[in-house]
Amino acid sequence: MIPKVFREVIDLGDGREISIETGKLAKQAHGSVVVQSGKCMLLCTVVSNYKQSDVDFLPLTVDYREKFAAAGRYPGGFFKREARPSDGEVLTMRLVDRVLRPLFPKDYHAETQVMIQLMSHDDDVMPEAMAGLAASAAIQLSDFPFECPISEARVGRVNGEFIINPTRAQLAESDIDMMIGASADSVMMVEGEMDEISEEEMADAIKFAHEAIKVQCAAQVKLAEAFGKKEVREYPEEREDKDLAKKIHDMAYDKVYAIAKAGSAKHERSAAFSEIKEEIKATFSEEELADYGDLVSKYYAKAEKAAIRTLTLDEGLRLDGRKTDEIRPIWCEVDYLPSTHGSAIFTRGETQALATVTLGTSRDANKIDMPSYEGEENFYLHYNFPPFCTGEARPLRGTSRREVGHGNLAQRGLKGMIPADCPYTVRVVSEVLESNGSSSMATVCAGTMALMDAGVQMIRPVSGIAMGLISDAETGKYAVLSDILGDEDHLGDMDFKVTGTSEGITACQMDIKVKGLSYEILVNALKQARNGRLHILGKITDTISTPNSDVKEHAPTMVTRRIPNEFIGALIGPGGKVIQEMQKETETTIVINEDPVTEEGIVEILGVGREGINAVMAKIDAILFKPTVGSVYEVKVIKMLDFGAVVEYMDAPGNEVLLHVSELAWERTENVTDVVNMGDVFDVKYFGLDPRTRKEKVSRKALLPKPEGYVERPPRDDKKRDDRRGNDRNRDRKPRRD
Repeated sequence: MIPKVFREVIDLGDGREISIETGKLAKQAHGSVVVQSGKCMLLCTVVSNYKQSDVDFLPLTVDYREKFAAAGRYPGGFFKREARPSDGEVLTMRLVDRVLRPLFPKDYHAETQVMIQLMSHDDDVMPEAMAGLAASAAIQLSDFPFECPISEARVGRVNGEFIINPTRAQLAESDIDMMIGASADSVMMVEGEMDEISEEEMADAIKFAHEAIKVQCAAQVKLAEAFGKKEVREYPEEREDKDLAKKIHDMAYDKVYAIAKAGSAKHERSAAFSEIKEEIKATFSEEELADYGDLVSKYYAKAEKAAIRTLTLDEGLRLDGRKTDEIRPIWCEVDYLPSTHGSAIFTRGETQALATVTLGTSRDANKIDMPSYEGEENFYLHYNFPPFCTGEARPLRGTSRREVGHGNLAQRGLKGMIPADCPYTVRVVSEVLESNGSSSMATVCAGTMALMDAGVQMIRPVSGIAMGLISDAETGKYAVLSDILGDEDHLGDMDFKVTGTSEGITACQMDIKVKGLSYEILVNALKQARNGRLHILGKITDTISTPNSDVKEHAPTMVTRRIPNEFIGALIGPGGKVIQEMQKETETTIVINEDPVTEEGIVEILGVGREGINAVMAKIDAILFKPTVGSVYEVKVIKMLDFGAVVEYMDAPGNEVLLHVSELAWERTENVTDVVNMGDVFDVKYFGLDPRTRKEKVSRKALLPKPEGYVERPPRDDKKRDDRRGNDRNRDRKPRRD
């Protein structure tokens, strides 16, 4: 028997709909929904253990997977089974996690798992735009302690008109690609890339998405009410002791305030704060610390946070002594690594990134193979965050989700400034060597300089900055912090990273921790970010103002050549023999692709130094060579025959033609060697295909003056000749014997 199904439909306003359904699948999960738009279907399940974990944080796992069967495809590789998540799946997990996590109570520590699966794919629907909606809808059907429904929406802009959850085709024409996560009351997360838009345009896009999200949140409430809203589960709340909290606050606040105001360096400041904490703990007995030592640490952290926030709001000062809009000292250097194709160091305060650039062919493109998307990236960036950059020693467990996310943000910030006609596949790698503040924004700055150092003709240089916000709802005071420290990232109400050029914003990532942040404050924060971004951009351009005019001597030069489709086979040769020999002889890399529109061959030639590239170009010219009827060409004798000489066109080595003995000279030629010999160079005239032999005809004698008294033989009557031959054959044929 099919169970009762509950369903809500969300109208996107342009004929498209999103439906949320529950009651049919995965009923043992604590909450499950199927979200559908077109043929695209996502199944989301949520489960949370009833026993609290012995940790002081929420062990939340958000998992998003796309099943290849959803698109009617097989997984690539040897094992035909989905394995580790792709970067695209990891990025979707992060988008959902960042919106869900703040809405769980701070003292809720039960193991919680949100699993979202793409079960059916639609080419016109981008599934990641519905993942946040699916996760929140499933939680609304559970008994989890969760503050309010949320949703996420993708917003694009085509021809000046905003679009919610655009198709991939629409996104290709859009100048904005942003994901916004919000509740009905507050925007909580923003991430995306843009084509150099203004701060006001970005705020308008967020507002537009938020209106759509409000409708999606209302639909979740209706579905939960129809399904039967569950009572929120009870769980053991954390201990609280107001008297202890006040005591520790009074002991710590003034001392923390004084150290924070002194404007010291990271390690000195951390040591001083630790000393205050140890002094406070020393006032308690061992028995007291064993009983509520965790509360001492908790209340000390609160007092420290309160003191630092008050210092900034009341006096406009920060932990390292800077004013709110002040940028830390910056120094830069390019061409640091002698063997790379491009390199740069960017150091801002206690954050340092070393970026390298490698240039390659289309064969080096980053291949994306997901059920929802197949394609290639000709520009991509990889970001590495080793433990030593924060003075830690910890195990290396492969590329973390954080590294994938930060690298993607930096890539989105830079990629719009790579010109469309850049012939190379470009890989940027950022090694974070120090970190106290935003290393992803340092990566953008180092990446810009490394690209220009490599000779990539960027449209405009890009810089990035990380910003923070401290606000007090009661007093209405707020302070926007430029170029935040790592400590300020934790104690603020918003942290946002913005990249852009002198003309506008190219990418952003925001996490807003305070409810009801006004758009006025948001725009003001973005404008302050612009001032900081332009300051950093000035430091970059002081180091390298424009891209180098050419690649380095040891870096490969790329030349692209288009050839007619019918010559591709000749260039490759049987079994790839011709192209392989060319690459070996010229020490180049040759890649041939076919233009899907014109069906021409696109030949990429990559080599260090022009000599090898020129040799390949000459070979291509030879293959493409087509002599013109009536034209004169210089040739060289390469083979002697009894009935003529084989000659090679000097302008197209490898192109040969027979020069018949009758075309050597006007006089009768008994021996070919009487006129020409091996290696002789002379001119011939091209006559095209001989109608009688159907072979190409060239002539040397046509360019020579006729001898005095020369009488040209009359042309043969081929018809009489053929008839005579036929009659002779009949006459010679003997009678048949039976």
